[in-house]
Amino acid sequence: MTVIGTGYLGITHAACMADLGYEVLGLDIDEDKVRQLNAGELPIYEAGLGELLRRGLDSGRLRFTTSYAEAAGFGDVHFLCLGTPQKPGEYRADVSQLDAAIEALAPHLVKDCLVVGKSTVPVGTAERLADRLAELAPAGVRTDLAWNPEFLREGFAVQDTLRPDRIVLGVRNRRAEMILREVYSPLGDIPTVTVGFTTAELVKVAANAFLATKISFINAMAEVCEATGGDVVQLSRALSYDTRIGGRFLHPGVGFGGGCLPKDIRAFMARADELGAGRALAFLEEVDAINTRRRTRVAALARQLLGGSIDGARVAVLGAAFKPDSDDIRDSPALDVATAIDREGGLVSVYDPAALDNARKKYPALNYAESALDAATGATVVLLLTEWTEFTELDPEVLGAVVARRNIVDGRNVLDPDVWRDAGWQYRAPGRP
Repeated sequence: MTVIGTGYLGITHAACMADLGYEVLGLDIDEDKVRQLNAGELPIYEAGLGELLRRGLDSGRLRFTTSYAEAAGFGDVHFLCLGTPQKPGEYRADVSQLDAAIEALAPHLVKDCLVVGKSTVPVGTAERLADRLAELAPAGVRTDLAWNPEFLREGFAVQDTLRPDRIVLGVRNRRAEMILREVYSPLGDIPTVTVGFTTAELVKVAANAFLATKISFINAMAEVCEATGGDVVQLSRALSYDTRIGGRFLHPGVGFGGGCLPKDIRAFMARADELGAGRALAFLEEVDAINTRRRTRVAALARQLLGGSIDGARVAVLGAAFKPDSDDIRDSPALDVATAIDREGGLVSVYDPAALDNARKKYPALNYAESALDAATGATVVLLLTEWTEFTELDPEVLGAVVARRNIVDGRNVLDPDVWRDAGWQYRAPGRP
């Protein structure tokens, strides 16, 4: 099989499929990235993936190329694992990478094969790409398309690929379904749902919209708690015991970010509007707005601790990745807050265990430190904005010894307020008294 596109999804899928025993050829148009991958060097941070990549290369079952002609001749199944970012200045998804891949691959398809999309796309994309594939592929009807959405969590991508909670097969015929069932048969007895293209496309965006809504719901409750004096962490805990609600994604804080949830709910709204169903997803506008407000609120808590002004204050920001166990800084709440404080005149020092290189490239104006203690040295306020274990296990006395003032904003609600207050810290967190 081939895997076209070597971002988080593509590298993970290629390495995992090779580990299952398949012969896998990964493809990317970035020559430097292909050289790096063939040398066993992982261009991203993802737990367990580096070892899997090197094992695949050493076994001879995995390699990478820039040639679409080579990929077409090699593969019986071609997985499309390409990005669909938000279009600049609008909510719609940019599917140009998928279009370009079909245009480049299809003219070389001269034998029976199945092209499988895994990317998150607007409804109608699969049908359109299937038509284009049929137009361009010399093999004609012997070239088929399926849609098989991914449900990976960064930081757990290998686990989610090899032990998924479900597999969704968007197909138009029995042959495509049987090929995909054979592909995934080494995973064992995984719940598998066979649907049409449209439903397969909807499953992923609907799942992300639901998760985003759940996160923003508890953050809306944090706003209510701030107005009433309630404790949103205790509220969340009480709600979590209700089996109809559950505790997953019911954790209040600075909100969600990354390369999926924010852009996917916006693209979902845009596509629904195009299809005349915009009112059905109007609530996602407020979900998005609540999420954005939490970032503003965290900056306000820092300002509050500093007597109303951040200008000239030394601010330590612990976290740059949008979530722990990742180096992904796309739409990172931590860096959004850091840049907002920088614009207000704060002297920001950022530390993250994995994402510093990416942060430096995108936000060169910020200052960066090589450890949490370095970032906090001389700080008048510390902001914990990515819940790395390294940060949640910080000793308040050790950290207190290097700061100028013991002020902390727990943007993720992961610290014990009593412990930090007993150590002489002024503690603030979203939705807590």
